[in-house]
Amino acid sequence: MMVLRLIAGWGSVGAFQIFGAGWLGGLADPMLAALLFAWLLGVIIWLAFGVVHEAEDLAHRLGEPYGTLILTLSIVIIEVALIAAVMLGAQEAPTLGRDTMFAVLMIVLNGVVGLGLLLGGQRHMEQSHNLRGAAAYLSVIIPLTIIALVLPNFTSSTPDGTLTGLQAGFFSLFTLVLYGIFILLQTGRHRGHFMDAEEEAENAPPAPPPQGSTWPHLALLLANILPIVILAKSLAKVLDYGIAVLGAPPALGGVLIAMVVFTPEGISALRAITANQLTRAVNLCLGAATSTLGLTVPAVLVIGLATGQPVVLGLAPAGMVVLVTTLILSALTFSRPRTTTLEGAVHLTLFAVFLVLIFSP
Repeated sequence: MMVLRLIAGWGSVGAFQIFGAGWLGGLADPMLAALLFAWLLGVIIWLAFGVVHEAEDLAHRLGEPYGTLILTLSIVIIEVALIAAVMLGAQEAPTLGRDTMFAVLMIVLNGVVGLGLLLGGQRHMEQSHNLRGAAAYLSVIIPLTIIALVLPNFTSSTPDGTLTGLQAGFFSLFTLVLYGIFILLQTGRHRGHFMDAEEEAENAPPAPPPQGSTWPHLALLLANILPIVILAKSLAKVLDYGIAVLGAPPALGGVLIAMVVFTPEGISALRAITANQLTRAVNLCLGAATSTLGLTVPAVLVIGLATGQPVVLGLAPAGMVVLVTTLILSALTFSRPRTTTLEGAVHLTLFAVFLVLIFSP
């Protein structure tokens, strides 16, 4: 399976390097456009599953939170590559970064968390997790979310949800510094906050890591990521053309990118919840949200500054209401030591509201 995945990925890279210009020039043919979209989307998602597989192998070898951190960083690299490809290719995608980050937060904090708590509650009644780790994630997610997606609507320097060059530069710096401090604490003195609470309390000895070197797994991780980054530009052109032709809402592009990026990691989180490993699922979901805000926001702003493109970050009023409600609900959900199906149902309700607002804002 691994060999077939890499052959499909790198074979697609070679095919698009040789024939891509002609194929992408014929997007006016609906059949060709649909075929290229299905091909690229399928290969990229398959490679993303390969990224998750190799990251999970590294997680077993390195232990938590390093394994989860490697996975979330890998996913964010893919996300930034797709956003950059669309922004640099379309030249008129001022809201793409905002829409993608908002979609990731909704998919993670409402979709995956809601479905996971619903399934976990049905199977295990109640599930426990490490409160300190969830609190640490939320203490970073909440301010970064407000700074990135809400504050731009209320600054007086610009009237349209954008930031001035000075604001963009300093906000990017503040975001990176805060994210860096969080990573240092997560992998250092507060590492125990992101481990299973019961195992930590019992001081259970860690399982011996698998034998063998980690370098082959790192190499395979990169071998799965690189084709995604290379193919992102071609997928971006097909996606941009399809949305324009169909007259679909512009926010749909961000949702599709978020779904492509987070589907494998979301499935991994759901598997962890059904296996009664809620702390790992919390690390995956909240870690993905933290990494998206900590790295995607600066990347999008830097691309905007470098290319002179406007970058609209401020959400529409309805989006801000859903976002703030989600943050409050997440704080309530993860402030209790045990979760139930009720929290899952409420999160899924908010996710359904988000989906409706995409097509009927």
